[in-house]
Amino acid sequence: MSQKHWWQEVVVYQIYPRSFKDSNGDGIGDLPGIIEKLDYLEKLGIGAIWLSPVYQSPNDDNGYDISDYEAIMTEFGTMEDMDRLIAEAKKRNIRIIMDLVVNHTSDEHTWFVEARKSKDNPYRDYYVWADPSEDGGVPNGLRSAFSGSAWQLDEATGQYYLHLFSKKQPDLNWQNEKVRQAVYQMMNFWIDKGIGGFRMDVIDLIGKVPEKEITGNGPRLHEFLQEMNQATFGKHDLLTVGETWGATPEIAKLYSNPDRHELSMVFQFEHIGLDQQEGGEKWDLAPVDLGKLKQIFAKWQTELDNQGWNSLFWNNHDLPRMISRWGNDGQYRVESAKMLAILLHMQKGTPYIYQGEEIGMTNTAITDISQARDIETINMYHERLANGYAKEDIIHSINVKGRDNARRPVQWNNHAFAGFSTVEPWIAVNDNYEKINVEQALADPDSIFYTYQKLIALRKANPIMIWGDFELVDTQEEVFAYLRKYQGETWLVVTNFSNEAHDFKYDNAKAKEVVIENMPVQLSECLDLTLKPWQAFVVKLEA
Repeated sequence: MSQKHWWQEVVVYQIYPRSFKDSNGDGIGDLPGIIEKLDYLEKLGIGAIWLSPVYQSPNDDNGYDISDYEAIMTEFGTMEDMDRLIAEAKKRNIRIIMDLVVNHTSDEHTWFVEARKSKDNPYRDYYVWADPSEDGGVPNGLRSAFSGSAWQLDEATGQYYLHLFSKKQPDLNWQNEKVRQAVYQMMNFWIDKGIGGFRMDVIDLIGKVPEKEITGNGPRLHEFLQEMNQATFGKHDLLTVGETWGATPEIAKLYSNPDRHELSMVFQFEHIGLDQQEGGEKWDLAPVDLGKLKQIFAKWQTELDNQGWNSLFWNNHDLPRMISRWGNDGQYRVESAKMLAILLHMQKGTPYIYQGEEIGMTNTAITDISQARDIETINMYHERLANGYAKEDIIHSINVKGRDNARRPVQWNNHAFAGFSTVEPWIAVNDNYEKINVEQALADPDSIFYTYQKLIALRKANPIMIWGDFELVDTQEEVFAYLRKYQGETWLVVTNFSNEAHDFKYDNAKAKEVVIENMPVQLSECLDLTLKPWQAFVVKLEA
């Protein structure tokens, strides 16, 4: 990658606005609440905020069902608040990355309201329609990510419309050039406001060919992205990251090789699927295979081979808290949170932090489905119950993998409702907020927060973290170690990914100085030692 970009050098922080900070006491986070906490994010050191959707929405899927792309959800504030957020963030050298949701709209969007009026409505072709199959049922076997068929009958016109997610999220027809031009116009509306780029929701689905049951990576996907690039962000130095669940390194290069003029980078989820059973759904749990985790990270670190750019993440609004899933959120909560941070941030690519990750927030167990708020979770519960699964097993899967885990309010202090709001929030706060909160983390110089702060500062000061080559070190399975090499300098990253002590030995070099550690390490023993549970350190090696 010949040209260097600002988005390769920053760390991005994801905000889920509904759960970040409530400024007006209605139990729902909002834009003024985010503005109020910008100084905190500046202290952390981040360079960009990815904002989950704040557009007008009936909230069937928490804002990922958009009814107006150029208006702000009333609960979150006004367009003036949005403009102020962009301006205030800019003063602190923080750019705002908008969440672009253009695979589908809400069924309350004007386009769809018009489209369903009649088969010859000018907006009809903005969406995907199909006649019933010969037996009068759904057109084909496509399924929704939120359970059941992906086809919904529209009684008035006798045709089915496609919804790969909720039935209130009809899929846009990207084969229609008018749809594409309308989307580009809307993107330019936001670019003109001075945003720093777009995170593109399920963007790998826009090339779908529903009649052939092709959803991801359709034949025209990259043509559409190149056209989008040319019509919108290609003229600016903006961060663009695609959510691409099925990506391989080869596919990722198609998206992110600068010569192809598509996106800056993609989110790949290969590592995220490691804790589910082969061929199963995400709810079908399996223990994490650490050997495979190392292989996957190493593959993504090396195979892009400067023809593409990596994004690095453990957490987001769709995933459980990784400290509870792959770390240890009990006895070793602090150690394992720091280990996960060091392991990820020392790799090549742009790191993403999800709100609350920097203080080690954990999963929140529920005992009954009435405590769930997420449509995916609720639909799955009822579907599995009907299919004979035991209630306890379904609730267990939800507690391990449900999206509500990430969507609990940020724990700001130990006051009522964790300082998130002055009233009962839209979703309950985790009971551990009295011990785990921002105020406590800032007061403790040894907290998880300061490990994240230091990792971000190190990235700003050391080009090796951004541009260095990656090389996996051969170790026993639970020890994950690798080298970063750049312009004659070598760093060794060593982590113990387990609750047990493990030996580590590295004969090839001597350690010169410790760069970062999550517990004290003596240089003399550094390259032949017994690693404590969840221990992590980075050392500069002598040339």
